[in-house]
Amino acid sequence: MVEIHQTEEEIRRHEEELDKFKMSQFDLTGKVAIITGGNTGLGQGYAVAMAEAGADIFIPTFGKLEWENTRKLIEKRGRKVEFMDVNLTEPGITDKVVEEAVKKMGRIDILVNNAGMIRRNPLLESKDEDWDRVISINLSAAYHMSLSAAKVFAKQKYGKIINIGSMLSFQGGKFIPSYTASKHGVAGLTKAFASELGVYNITVNAIAPGYIKTENTAPIRADKERNKEILDRIPAGHWADPYELMGIAVFLASDASSYINGAIIPVDGGYLVR
Repeated sequence: MVEIHQTEEEIRRHEEELDKFKMSQFDLTGKVAIITGGNTGLGQGYAVAMAEAGADIFIPTFGKLEWENTRKLIEKRGRKVEFMDVNLTEPGITDKVVEEAVKKMGRIDILVNNAGMIRRNPLLESKDEDWDRVISINLSAAYHMSLSAAKVFAKQKYGKIINIGSMLSFQGGKFIPSYTASKHGVAGLTKAFASELGVYNITVNAIAPGYIKTENTAPIRADKERNKEILDRIPAGHWADPYELMGIAVFLASDASSYINGAIIPVDGGYLVR
């Protein structure tokens, strides 16, 4: 076995590189995040998490549900928050969302494409209108929001785009063909944008939540047979609480993740390994 000895100069350079890592890399102070649908559910969790880390938050929503509660949660952490009531599926609207965010907040650094919906029906009972609505908000709006934000990020040579995928970014699922197609599409968009935007110091990644206790999953959790089937497959042995998704959001929004690009990161308690 050959022993490899480092020179003093190599050791010095190595130590200098290690010294560059600081916990402050997780700090979002001075940053502004746009979080679509950040007024409820997991989106609200991402918004609160980034506010806790120091970011100011701009939230485009469809309707004004939970605005005041979300405002209180963010302002409690000493951060600024602004809302915009908007339909993200309207043609050309995403440029206006980004313009409004810059106008109200002064800048943007982070985009979280969280807004989404789901429609459940057996495949043979699928409705065209459900397909169109799900694809338009889950996939098309994410594309247009990312493109609008990327134009700003490219000019400032910095930006973080975080898409929200799903276990259905990897699997086929049942009774949700439109949702499955949209989340596979989100994974593809993530990779395509990452491939082109890296040169502008923009990273594009996706969080793929596993089975989380949210309003959307309430019908599944109420189905004893399906609930047991899911739990039996999760090594962690439980459905996740929303707060268990907050850390990964802050990490991907921060400089600590600067060399992660084009990743689809499952946060699933190990569901996909079984």
